[in-house]
Amino acid sequence: MEIQINAKKSLMGLIKVPGDKSISHRAIMIGSIAEGITEIEGFLRGQDCLSTIECMRKLGVDIDLNEKLVKIKGKGLYLKESNSILDVGNSGTTLRLIMGILAGQNFETTLTGDESIKKRPMGRIIKPLSMMGADIKSRENNFAPIRIRGGKLKGINYKMPIASAQVKSCIMLASLYADKKTLIEEPYPSRNHSELMLNCFGADIKVDKNIISCYPVSKLYGQKISVPGDISSAAYFIVASSIVPGSDVTITGVNINPTRTGIIDVIQKMGGNIKISNRKIINNEPVADITVKTSSLKGIEISGEIIPRLIDEIPIIAVAAVFADGTTVIKNAEELKVKESNRIKTMTRELKKMGADIIETEDGMIINGTHCLSGAEVESYNDHRVAMSLSIAGIMAEGKTIIKNAECVDISYPGFYDTLNKL
Repeated sequence: MEIQINAKKSLMGLIKVPGDKSISHRAIMIGSIAEGITEIEGFLRGQDCLSTIECMRKLGVDIDLNEKLVKIKGKGLYLKESNSILDVGNSGTTLRLIMGILAGQNFETTLTGDESIKKRPMGRIIKPLSMMGADIKSRENNFAPIRIRGGKLKGINYKMPIASAQVKSCIMLASLYADKKTLIEEPYPSRNHSELMLNCFGADIKVDKNIISCYPVSKLYGQKISVPGDISSAAYFIVASSIVPGSDVTITGVNINPTRTGIIDVIQKMGGNIKISNRKIINNEPVADITVKTSSLKGIEISGEIIPRLIDEIPIIAVAAVFADGTTVIKNAEELKVKESNRIKTMTRELKKMGADIIETEDGMIINGTHCLSGAEVESYNDHRVAMSLSIAGIMAEGKTIIKNAECVDISYPGFYDTLNKL
């Protein structure tokens, strides 16, 4: 599907973005291995999260999905062997996290996904799970399809070479089944939804700066979970409201977990006018409303410890940088190469088509602010974050912008274009 984006003169209004993708995935998986009933409000009905539901159903979990609630009848820690291959679709989160659960099961499972998933490296998951005792076979020891036979796991001390919430979460889920404590050391703190949610369900996870101590458990307990709005989805409107003249937008009920608020810190450092209000805590997660008004942005350097806190938002930050004074330099973002697309390459290539002064580097981008773009035909590469970022670029471009394969936004934000039109 192609979609046409035209320039907008201002953005005004009150919006709510869909439920947090990371929390939705984790609520389904952890609810499935808990005992009793788990009810989830605000679940993200995106393609990736629906893939997680289908995989857990194949492992014998009874999950009822209706308009208001997801209701899970938990199976406890030990699931039923699937009669068929688990297909995760386009969801790297599903594949990486479910492998932690499967490592603790006393049966063999085969996992696969779409063509994009088959190109995404899984060696960094395979290594720690193999150290814990899982028997894993994969294509070139790195790619799906993956066959995993679980069983008795042992606790390990694992120093992660790069900060990754998905790798960390996979090890934490496997640690539930281990014979003793597992220690995980991160170079920088990454998003901590797994730690917060596992403890909410009765696990014993302790965090001391970059060291996470994970203890085995005999059971988890079903919970009522309310999923807040996804700050990664809000990011497109945070940037859009900052750069489109005469804008004033409030996004309600957004997750402002400090491991995820790098986008707010960066836009504020660039000079953005952002106000946080109506703060509260829901299921251990901080939630608030975010109001953004048009701002005069300036270029900055983005690197180091903040990168894991905004890795999914870098494509839209690149768009903000085009409309900032001076130069923005993004470093230490090699992780972007192994997302749904190589986001360093794809964002550089597509923004150049629109006239941006942007240079691809080995670990990021250099963007010189020009304050102008021209409409063009651009490609999403079936990457939802690229498609949405290019849409925001399109509303600030002169002329019309055509985005190819634009339907991929449904992976994380069904209704994205409706929200944009509403504003």
